[in-house]
Amino acid sequence: MLHLIPSRQNRPDKDVIFALNGEANRRRQAGESIVNATIGSLMNDDGSLSILETVSKTLREVPAGEWAAYAPIPGTPAFNQAVIDDTFSTQPTLKAAATSVATPGGTGALRHALMNYLQAGQALLTPNFYWGPYQTLCDEHERTLETFRMFTDAGALDVAALDAKLGEQLAKQGRALLFLNDPCNNPTGYSMTRGEWKQVVEVLLKHADKPVTLLVDMAYWLYAGAGDPRAFLAELTPLLGKTGLLFAWSGSKSYTHYGLRVGALIACEADEKERNATQAALAYACRGTWSNCVRGGMVAVTRLLTEPALKAACDAEREKFKQLLQNRVKAFNAAAQPKGLQYPRYEGGFFVTVFHPDAEAQAEKMRNLGVYVVPQKGALRVALCSAAESDVGRLVDALAKEAYT
Repeated sequence: MLHLIPSRQNRPDKDVIFALNGEANRRRQAGESIVNATIGSLMNDDGSLSILETVSKTLREVPAGEWAAYAPIPGTPAFNQAVIDDTFSTQPTLKAAATSVATPGGTGALRHALMNYLQAGQALLTPNFYWGPYQTLCDEHERTLETFRMFTDAGALDVAALDAKLGEQLAKQGRALLFLNDPCNNPTGYSMTRGEWKQVVEVLLKHADKPVTLLVDMAYWLYAGAGDPRAFLAELTPLLGKTGLLFAWSGSKSYTHYGLRVGALIACEADEKERNATQAALAYACRGTWSNCVRGGMVAVTRLLTEPALKAACDAEREKFKQLLQNRVKAFNAAAQPKGLQYPRYEGGFFVTVFHPDAEAQAEKMRNLGVYVVPQKGALRVALCSAAESDVGRLVDALAKEAYT
């Protein structure tokens, strides 16, 4: 007799991305020439993991007592303040309204948002191209997931589709939680323009007579293309006091230590009483889920965010990795556009998505050629973060091989 409760008895036993990555690595280790563009970790062109050495050094300097001791349930005050100060360094209005709790990576922040801003059985709203674990999180926490069309026929964000779906959701369930992964959306690589952000805010304010909450998933924001990655935050200030406003902050990509699991959920509430109630709810959720996070990781990241010499060194190293990635982005665009591949505007970030009517079949063809990408509904997710620049031509050729015939 299987003693699992019925809703847990037919869970998939493998994550698709990690399964494909494992298969690609086994073939490579067996001596085959493989291009692996599946896993969302930034890799050097020689296949080694890109690691910020300043981060590694700072982690080694954390005293043993800091690693061993419990952290405060919502995270150390210094860590939470450092995350807030850094995120809103150019936006004092948002900074003054912010409160934060530490989470195990950005995923923990997403979990807290789902559980504190939606009732059981209600649906999260996100674009139809989204990070697969959004669905997993909803399944595991007794929420559902609904989408709106992400792109217009012209390739811009489909704000009208968002407006319509948001209105439909509010009529049905009385509240809404919207996840937007930007800049550098996973899986498309698309970064919204400030004009698109302004339109999104107008839509949210239009529906703000009911509880509407926006969560910005910022996992990849420091790898955006040219310009200030914080610039879009200026468009969000009109939401203060009108809608919920959350930010899922992740140290995984920003500090290239994915296994450290340092993250935070930031909430911005203009009213102090509401801000305190939010902080209490999120801290209570921490205690009831993981109790507390890794103290040593928070200590190290706090130093990296607040000590000028460490911050400058870390920023300089990250800029080199960002350039490594930008070289692949340029190579991809240069190779893909003449081939007629269809994909969103791509200026930076770990991933790009190539549209395809039969993604599963195309991905299988590509695997037969020794090229691995992740099939999704109507598209193929390409992790350029893990593919060498010298392999981009082969990758594009495989993507284009009978792709639209």
